[in-house]
Amino acid sequence: MSDQQPPQPPQPEFDPTAENQQKPKLRKVRGTPVPVQGPDGKQMVMIGIADAQQISSKMVVTHPAFQGVLPMMDGSRDIDQIVAQVGKGLQRSMLEQLIAQLDDAGLIFGPTYDALLERMHADYDEADLLPPGVSAQFAEHLVPQEDGVEMPEEERRAKAPDALRSAMDQWIEAALKDAEHPSFDTLPKAVIAPHLDYIRGWMNYANVYGRMRVVDRPDRIIILGTNHFGMSSGVCGCDKGYESPLGVCQVDQEVIDGLKSALGEQNAVKLFENRFDHENEHSIELHIPWIQHIFGVDDAGNAPKVFGALIHDPVVNDGKSYDDNGLDLEPFVEALKKVVDSLPGKTLVISSADLSHAGPAFGDQQPLAGDTAEAQEAREKIAKHDQEMLDMVVERRMDDLIGSMSWQQNPTRWCSIGNMTATMRTVEPERVELLNYAAAMDPQGTTFVSSAALAMY
Repeated sequence: MSDQQPPQPPQPEFDPTAENQQKPKLRKVRGTPVPVQGPDGKQMVMIGIADAQQISSKMVVTHPAFQGVLPMMDGSRDIDQIVAQVGKGLQRSMLEQLIAQLDDAGLIFGPTYDALLERMHADYDEADLLPPGVSAQFAEHLVPQEDGVEMPEEERRAKAPDALRSAMDQWIEAALKDAEHPSFDTLPKAVIAPHLDYIRGWMNYANVYGRMRVVDRPDRIIILGTNHFGMSSGVCGCDKGYESPLGVCQVDQEVIDGLKSALGEQNAVKLFENRFDHENEHSIELHIPWIQHIFGVDDAGNAPKVFGALIHDPVVNDGKSYDDNGLDLEPFVEALKKVVDSLPGKTLVISSADLSHAGPAFGDQQPLAGDTAEAQEAREKIAKHDQEMLDMVVERRMDDLIGSMSWQQNPTRWCSIGNMTATMRTVEPERVELLNYAAAMDPQGTTFVSSAALAMY
């Protein structure tokens, strides 16, 4: 057996003739801690720089000291200016090496990024369906190993749908076993359910979808999600259907055509201009398997048709798009109401919503784990704030919710006020029922994320 290490890929080289490397402009990135083994054999923590918009799959791992350098890469400074401004022993050669790596990964603006973006747009427009992402990964993870032996990928993929269906049934049974009313009497006008990963959010997914096993099957489903990674500054529509491990939900073309007509040409262009934002967005995809599992297929073998849209935060600019160039919330809601009212049959609107995002991972100083008085008080404060805001939702006071969140500057980072507001204003319910509230926290208390299950009638 050879002790030789596999050859390492060559490191990207700095190009002094490349204008985008001379004055680097960093794209939207996120940093994550990456433990690595140092030359002395001891573990150290580096920082991994990744694409916040998920256009590039590459990560650049570098020394944490560069965190203070990254904000200076805004396209207004050349390398020498950055080196001079930072000081502290930073050498030009160090910065050149980092810039070369960032450019190779498409994390600064330039030809590499342009090519990645063009390829992603082309792939999106060529496909009729958005392929499964996180739902497929989770379903395959559920397939157990047999005798500790790694299962071939093709076999694991074939067994994944049954494993996911079984997990959903178990979650529903656990969530509703003691519920006073384990099923809805009729199909609600709308529901609010999470877009958390299933491990953290199953309780609230199950509280909503489990209650719809016996209601009338909707003729169409409209899912309003949250835009986590994309470029749209306003409402962003999807012109594709969705695929999951459990099958396909075709796009509802009648909804799209109706929206285009009701919005008018200019706003219709805005609605789909950044449709590519849906390529890597999970807030709609995670509902597709639940829809397919609960409602099944009709006599023709089709699951309910779906239209998805991502809604921006109305707290930021009073419902208008962030830069006044995207589609505002009000015209979208008015158009969607007209479409829902005009189409025959039953429409179910799903608000894909998570609530608070708290803890050191989101910038808070107070750790949330443990039995200390401080940690317990911090957790209780978040839950109390959630309940106060949810009371406004139940009481259908969305303007008050937006005003309160704006005044408080959204202290616990609710991320889905936009799609909750759009859902409420679209269906105009007479009654809203809170079914369940839950929060999930990692053992270290670095992330605390809450969600709820609600029904609108």
